[in-house]
Amino acid sequence: MFNVKEIVSVTLILFSVIDVLGSLPVIVDFRKKLGKIESEKATLAAGFIMIVFLFLGERLLSLFGVDVASFAIAGAIILFLLGMEMILGRNIFKHDDLDVGTASIVPIAFPIIAGAATMTTLLALRSTYQIQNILIGILLNLFFVYLVLKSSNWIENKLGTGGTDILRKVFGIILLAISIKLFKTNLII
Repeated sequence: MFNVKEIVSVTLILFSVIDVLGSLPVIVDFRKKLGKIESEKATLAAGFIMIVFLFLGERLLSLFGVDVASFAIAGAIILFLLGMEMILGRNIFKHDDLDVGTASIVPIAFPIIAGAATMTTLLALRSTYQIQNILIGILLNLFFVYLVLKSSNWIENKLGTGGTDILRKVFGIILLAISIKLFKTNLII
């Protein structure tokens, strides 16, 4: 059954994890290098990845002999490092060289929008919330991602460097909190 509270919770959690506003500097940089980003293509690819992983993620993990709690803890560590990266302004993860032909899919759709952190979060959300509420949360986030990708130039001009940096740090702290919660919830002592 649809639950507004669950939809809002899922939407906000995914919004923090996807962090399309925090990724705005990276998106703007890709747009400058490529001339444009195919917003529709990137949004549809990210949505496909998220929905497939929501339904098949546990089965895929079982093929490798990994349980959801272990994957969630690994994802919590990644979220923690991403949060630290955002707060400290240091690159912990290396990004591959840009391939102009597929830049809307890699790295925009995956891993920036639908990366390991998003997939881990989807599995954790699935254990707590109803599937239909998660799907609505995904769709709301994809709509927002599309808007941000489509208007990245305008957003960059309005926020400026300082505004973008503030958003990045705020969402970094939120990611740290989510990672600690995921770790605590899935740690079996």
